[in-house]
This record gives sequence, C-alpha cells and structure tokens, in this order.
Amino acid sequence: MVSKGPVLRLLTAINRRRMKLLMGLAFVAYVASVWGNFVNMSFTQKYPPVKFLSEKDRKRILITGGAGFVGSHLTDKLMMDGHEVTVVDNFFTGRKRNVEHWIGHENFELINHDVVEPLYIEVDQIYHLASPASPPNYMYNPIKTLKTNTIGTLNMLGLAKRVGARLLLASTSEVYGDPEVHPQNEDYWGHVNPIGPRACYDEGKRVAETMCYAYMKQEGVEVRVARIFNTFGPRMHMNDGRVVSNFILQALQGEPLTVYGPGTQTRAFQYVSDLVNGLVALMNSNVSSPVNLGNPEEHTILEFAQLIKKLVGSGSEIQFLSEAQDDPQKRKPDIRKAKLLLGWEPVVPLEEGLNKAIHYFRKELEYQANNQYIPKPKPARMKKGRTRHN
Repeated sequence: MVSKGPVLRLLTAINRRRMKLLMGLAFVAYVASVWGNFVNMSFTQKYPPVKFLSEKDRKRILITGGAGFVGSHLTDKLMMDGHEVTVVDNFFTGRKRNVEHWIGHENFELINHDVVEPLYIEVDQIYHLASPASPPNYMYNPIKTLKTNTIGTLNMLGLAKRVGARLLLASTSEVYGDPEVHPQNEDYWGHVNPIGPRACYDEGKRVAETMCYAYMKQEGVEVRVARIFNTFGPRMHMNDGRVVSNFILQALQGEPLTVYGPGTQTRAFQYVSDLVNGLVALMNSNVSSPVNLGNPEEHTILEFAQLIKKLVGSGSEIQFLSEAQDDPQKRKPDIRKAKLLLGWEPVVPLEEGLNKAIHYFRKELEYQANNQYIPKPKPARMKKGRTRHN
C-alpha cells in the first residue's frame, strides 16, 4: 500500500509551482499594461501644434492666473509659439478644464498655488494676471481681492527682482473709474470712488501699478503695464455677472435680457485673441509706461443687447432695471499709443467674436445639462441689490 504522505507532498509542490507561475504571468501582464498605457500617453496623446524654438529663443514663462479666461488663451498662444510655460492658479475663478489639453506636455507645468504666498521658480518672463475680474467674484471677498492685487503683486515683483525676469501686470480700464474724459488715454488719472463697492478691485489695480513703477525705479525691475478694457470670448464663466455672459446666457435660455438703467451707457468690447496678441506684443516691446489694450469701437448697452438677440435668434424681451452704483456711463479706450509703439489694434469684428462666444456657450450649456447643472446669469451684487454693466 502506497503511503499518502509522499503523494500529498508532491501535489503540494506542484500546486506551489503552478501558483508561482500564475502570479508571475499576472505580474508580467500588469507590467505590460502599465507600459502600454505609458507608451499610449507618451506617443498618441494629441496636443495643439507647437513651434520648435532653439534654446536661445525659447523663454521660460510664468503666467499667474493662467487657468482663467484670459490666462488660458495666453497659455495657448505662448505654448504654440514654442515656449516653456508654467501656469500658477489657485482655481478660485480659474478652471483646470481650460488648460488640461496641455497637461503632460514637456513644455508645460500646472501648479496649484496662491500668489499671496511667495513662489520660488526660475523664469524669464512673468505675466501677472492673477485676480478675480468679474464683480460677483471680487465683491464676494473684497479683502482677498485686495490681497491678491497688492501682496500677490509684491510677491511677483520680488520674484522678478530675484531672477531678473520681466513682469507684465494685467491692469484694467477700471483704474479710470467713471471717467470724465472720453475716450480715455493713458495720461488720464481717473475718477474712482475709493470706498465704493468695487473699490477693492479698482484701487487694488491702481496700487499694483504703483508697486510696479516703484520696483522699476528703485530696483531696476523691467515692468510692462497693460490696461485691459472689456474682453469677451470662449472660456468666460457663463454666470460671472458681466454683460456679455449675461446677455448670451439669457438669450440662449429665452429669458429677458436685463439692462440696468436706460441702456445708453457705452462699452467697447474686444475679442480675447486680440487682447492676447496685445499682451505678447507689449511684453516683448521696450514700452515701460502703461498701454491701453481695448477695442475703440463703441456701442451702447442697449445696442449690444439687441445685437446678441439677433445673433442668437432669440425672442427674449429686453427688461430695464434700476441703474447700478458707480456704473461708468462711458468707456472707450484711446489706443493710439498701442498702434504707434506696438503696431497693435483689434482685428476680430464684433459679430465674428460674438458668434464664437455664442457657440461656446451653447456647448457649455450642453455640458452643464449633462452634468445636471443649468447656470443662471449671476448679477454683480451692488447697493440695494443692483448690478452693473462690466
């Protein structure tokens, strides 16, 4: 009679070898899967076309607020021009979606960081765009808005000084306030309410400009200052409370277009690609004094509402509400300086730009609907619940 002991030991040994073989095969399959994913990401991921620049011509560029509306378009421009771009954003108003098409590219880096805290990085140029720019956002937390535009600017100027970088400040037409001069040129000092509901933004930008020129005069930092007028285009937040997004969203959803006051207030709107080209031209110029970047083609708010209704094909009514506090009655840039010194002026016609924005907003509404969220136009809260045309 054969003993069971040796047989059991033999079967156990065979099972162990079989288990080791299976585990080995599983490990090989796992490694192959990981490697396949890596190869797929590395060699099949599609990026927008990028120019090749020599190391001498390629710049290391930092964009604060680079995941925001304007910042993300600037990121696209500089990446496609072949530069190395680092985007810094705290995602208060910026969105990862705006720059995710660059994630993984060897020339791109995205850092979650608040400019109120110092940043240590080696760069050649700094585009300082970080700041809430729509009334609901900057009035939601006025102290934070002030800190971003003062302490944040101080930190970026300190960085520029340490590494010898050139800094461009994205300032604003709001430094002119409710202007008494029309159109506004760069020599106009402005007419600003320093304690009004929007002062956190207006005065924050004025202080930021002062800081730039203090660092230029005392520390030799190269600075550029762009005073940006009303800008629109894809990647705007649909419910950010500004007139373009409000009107388009209201028209697309068949709601009344809300005009505050008689609608005779004027604005001049530029398409975002024009602004981005102006920012790059200014950064790479020898112009250190402030430069207006805007569209001198002026329209009343009522005309603008009627134009958007027509382009959308909407049957929405136009509803007139009480006028807002500190709402500028006229705004139009004098861009002779930009034309003369930068060779820059807007080239995208208003209707062409609006059609692109409307197309984007339609897609965003579809995206939001698929994610169970339908945005509503968000008014900029003012005294007595009023809004303003920004």
